[in-house]
Amino acid sequence: MKITLRSLLLHVLLLGAAVTTMAPLLWMVAASLMPTGEASTFPPPFIPRQVTLDQYQELLTRLSLGRYLLNSTVLAIAVTGISLLVNSMAGYGFAKYRFAGRDQIFKLLISAMIIPAQVTMLPLFLMLNRMGLVNTYFGVIVPGLASIFGIFLIRQFALSIPDSLIEAARMDGASDLRIYWSLILPLCRPILLTLAIFTFMGTWNDFLWPLIVLTDDSLWTLPVALANLSGEHVQDTELMMAGSVVTVLPVLILFAALQKYYIGGIMAGSVKE
Repeated sequence: MKITLRSLLLHVLLLGAAVTTMAPLLWMVAASLMPTGEASTFPPPFIPRQVTLDQYQELLTRLSLGRYLLNSTVLAIAVTGISLLVNSMAGYGFAKYRFAGRDQIFKLLISAMIIPAQVTMLPLFLMLNRMGLVNTYFGVIVPGLASIFGIFLIRQFALSIPDSLIEAARMDGASDLRIYWSLILPLCRPILLTLAIFTFMGTWNDFLWPLIVLTDDSLWTLPVALANLSGEHVQDTELMMAGSVVTVLPVLILFAALQKYYIGGIMAGSVKE
């Protein structure tokens, strides 16, 4: 009886936490479907009296949010694809190749993780400015090409791959590139999908770096455009909620679709050296 009561209490607490977490998101969606002015009443309604898509129509037509949605999509896909390639190569190299200073270089990389990203933004901006990449998509993409966390994640997973598999492939005449492409990448699929989710969500939600690098409003990403929209339409609650839904919905769908691989990748590859 005590175990049953404890279990019931735990489930009630978890349900309450879930409702508390989901309530703002549900109200955001509901408010985005309300006519102008309805969400500003007190107390704010949770169910629209009349469902309308006028706010989304205004975002995609008059405010050209579709352009910013395309910008964010292209950048997030590009950064995710390139970073997976670079991080997997580096992580595999640190895990399976032996070269002078390997462990020292890896420890130096790990120690650099404690440096806040904001500290490196000024020198990074000056470097990109010298290269002529400011106010270009390349200026947004270049800093995301590789990450210390990504290299660490791939390296830890690659350590769990038996060396005998790699040696067998070499004895069969496979080149290092063939081993990497045909053997290592398929075996690293769970952690690659996990890293892909991290990278895509991080790039999609990134606000500060695109705000610094992109000065042309036609190149803005969705978070930057939404922040600018909030300054111009701060009183239009329903319009702002519609913009928030457009920003949040893609990453929620992505996470829901790939959460099985995400959890599997997080749980895998915990190797002790």
